Amino acid sequence: MALDNAREKIGILGELWLFMKVRKKWWLGPIVLMLALLGLLVVFTQGSAVAPFIYTLF
Repeated sequence: MALDNAREKIGILGELWLFMKVRKKWWLGPIVLMLALLGLLVVFTQGSAVAPFIYTLF
């Protein structure tokens, strides 16, 4: 019961960190970071004049 409450408070990032820590999957860190940065880039440039140049990268 206490473990369930702790998991609810940690959230998805905490779960990911615990997974990488316990399973020694440190190579996932840079991949997740780059995906998050690319997602933020797409979201923040969606309505700007830079958007057509960003989409040509993909």
